Amino acid sequence: MSEYSAQERQQLLQLARQSIAAHLRREPLPEPDLPEHLRQPCGAFCTLHLQGKLRGCIGYVEPLFPLWQTVMRTAIAAATEDPRFAPLTMAELPHIQIELSVMSPLTPISPEEVQVGVHGLMISQGGRRGLLLPQVATEWGFDRETFLTETCHKAGLRGDAWQHGATIEAFTAEVFGEAQRSR
Repeated sequence: MSEYSAQERQQLLQLARQSIAAHLRREPLPEPDLPEHLRQPCGAFCTLHLQGKLRGCIGYVEPLFPLWQTVMRTAIAAATEDPRFAPLTMAELPHIQIELSVMSPLTPISPEEVQVGVHGLMISQGGRRGLLLPQVATEWGFDRETFLTETCHKAGLRGDAWQHGATIEAFTAEVFGEAQRSR
């Protein structure tokens, strides 16, 4: 069961694209008129793909802002602040595909309870933390142990830190995105 209707999903995706475009053009950001449901504080990630490849991904784990503001902020950040990529250009903008992952709150979980394809994970220890979205495990064909290990690696920890006192937290995400765009 989806928490967000098809119309709400479309509104959020449009808001993400409009926010990136306005930022790149140095124009004022959109001021959307959205339903109350999209004004509730919520964590979310924005993932950008270009020609089927990752082009940026930034998000907020905690519900720091209303969902619509989280979408605007993470879309701009994914386009311009992901340290793995150069900032997105206006020439690339028409070709990117936007995907949003709206997160549930984090909850502690034991390794045995982790469900690949259902849970996203955040593993932390000693001031380091790493997060992988639920769809990452599915896309890469991870089993539970590999998912835990790769989340540790994302945190900069030893792969077996999940077996040695690291904090494991899980979340679910409602994931939706734009159709594949032209290349």
